[in-house]
Amino acid sequence: MALAMLDAIICPEAEYRYFSYDPNFAPGQHVAAMKNGEGDHWYLHLSSAGAIIKGHVQDLPRGESRAMALQAQAVVPEDFGALLHEPRFAMDCVSFCYWRRGADLLWNKLAHPDPRMAHRYDGSEDYLSILLAPASCYYEYAVDYFECDPPLASIEHLYAHAPLSTAIVKSLNPQATLSDALLAAERIGYPALPRQAPAMQRSVRSAGVACSGAA
Repeated sequence: MALAMLDAIICPEAEYRYFSYDPNFAPGQHVAAMKNGEGDHWYLHLSSAGAIIKGHVQDLPRGESRAMALQAQAVVPEDFGALLHEPRFAMDCVSFCYWRRGADLLWNKLAHPDPRMAHRYDGSEDYLSILLAPASCYYEYAVDYFECDPPLASIEHLYAHAPLSTAIVKSLNPQATLSDALLAAERIGYPALPRQAPAMQRSVRSAGVACSGAA
């Protein structure tokens, strides 16, 4: 959620953003996503069943992606059918997949069907690290991709899901307005005004998806 909110403030043009968050994907379902515009992506689906994240790295061999896609359909619990059978998640292209039900103590990792490929590079460490990394990781991304220099304190403010203010918004993007940021926050579900964190946000934290507050 914080990643999507930061992207929305820094980059008004949605088509150029990496991160998004949809709190109204379906009743009781939230979806966070990363798309870099070059085919690499991940989708994080949150529901009462738990959390599941699926990613695809364009440069990896297509044969591996197809094998992992078939493996996902065979192994991932049907509790996560909302992701497994949804065309928008491109489940025919899978480089990595992790899931965790409410009662699970740890995350489950989708294993490659060929045991010899168990330790292959799948891109997950590179693409998922920002979900657990401190705010400085987003700062480095913003400097590199948006070619700006947002204050780390302002990024940390959003990572904490703290309310928005004109000062915070302007520090991230001098051309942005608080009213525009509040509209984006409403679409994203970000708690822009002082209030209790949404129930789904609390469930994400308890699932250990993003203890940094990035999701």
